[in-house]
Amino acid sequence: MVNIIWSLLAVVGIVFAAFNGTMEEVNKAIFSTIDDAIMITLTMMGVLIFWLGLTRIAEEAGLLRGLAALFRPVVQRIFPDIPKDHPAMGYILSNMTANLFGLGNAATPMGLKAMKELKQLHGKDTASRSMITFLAINTSSVTLIPTTVIAIRMKYGSVDPTAVVGAAIIATTISTTGALLIDRYFYWRRYRRGAE
Repeated sequence: MVNIIWSLLAVVGIVFAAFNGTMEEVNKAIFSTIDDAIMITLTMMGVLIFWLGLTRIAEEAGLLRGLAALFRPVVQRIFPDIPKDHPAMGYILSNMTANLFGLGNAATPMGLKAMKELKQLHGKDTASRSMITFLAINTSSVTLIPTTVIAIRMKYGSVDPTAVVGAAIIATTISTTGALLIDRYFYWRRYRRGAE
């Protein structure tokens, strides 16, 4: 669906430019941004490779297992429907740990595996309470190191590319807290309505 929307926006923009007589400006905009897109991609790739390497070292050293063990009691309270030793819990913990380090690309496969396990656990075609909660947390995820933003700031020559770390921690903590509160509120409303 998203591909259709983007394709439709591109076609409408090109058709509008053709009728409006601004096709030359559209061509200039397309080709002038190609260089930036490639440079941002290469810069981000370097930063992501660096952090993925550090994450791999942390994993081999047992740091990620330690973080997962540290967060397990909190995560079990957030997801009371998931049995303690279910594979979904491991994927959720891995996903959250990767998101903490700003590795959204590395967290995505673990998030997809967690959703698959949660769907099998639920056994229905509708979203379970845990699936909704996981989606809310994953969308707002707490990030300690926003690698993508740091990479973009480095690409454009920022004097202090890591200056956003404090603001990112505050913003993502607030967004995750808000997501959990809204999730719990709607769950409570649904549960209360079902009880009546």
